Amino acid sequence: MKETTTPAPSLRIIACGMIAREVMAVNEQLGFDHIDLKCLPASYHHHPEHIAPEMDKAIQTARDDGFEHIFVGYADCGTAGELGKVCEKHGVERIEGPHCFSFYLGNQAFEEADGEHITTFFITDFLARHFETFMKRPLGLDKHPELLEMYFSNYTKALYLAQTENPELEANARAAADFLGLEYEYRYTGYGDLADAIKAAAHGRI
Repeated sequence: MKETTTPAPSLRIIACGMIAREVMAVNEQLGFDHIDLKCLPASYHHHPEHIAPEMDKAIQTARDDGFEHIFVGYADCGTAGELGKVCEKHGVERIEGPHCFSFYLGNQAFEEADGEHITTFFITDFLARHFETFMKRPLGLDKHPELLEMYFSNYTKALYLAQTENPELEANARAAADFLGLEYEYRYTGYGDLADAIKAAAHGRI
């Protein structure tokens, strides 16, 4: 009997691990069943020089897996245009914007702010959920709080861009702002431009 295989879903999204939960939430919200999600480590947020070369490998792997339609779940994210070059090389698209904070807020709104957020430390649901393990420990702030001034002296406020309305995460975000010694501000954004980008990619318009 001839062996049969299940055809691959039509779209592979290769995303930052920091937005994995949000990509899946948008996918569920939109009711799609043809999206395959792979993520690069969230820790690349601290080492953006790894993003472009690792994405290059991940896109090639997706091609080898039989995916013709691939979408990159990253903005530029500190790659200084290198990620865009990788996307152009492979003929794939990515989310518009300089970073996830911009596309959550809305890239147009972020651009129109015209530098308003230059001294803002952004908190997302991911950071509110993982502040201890993703910020305090990697930066050594748990053992050396004196480093706070070195890392955060140029910031004036912490703005929590909330993807979900979650009192526990809001409390975490407020606690993070207090720890950093920053004025706290809350803004519910939902998934911002991420939802439209995934919807467009899933319908083949990207």
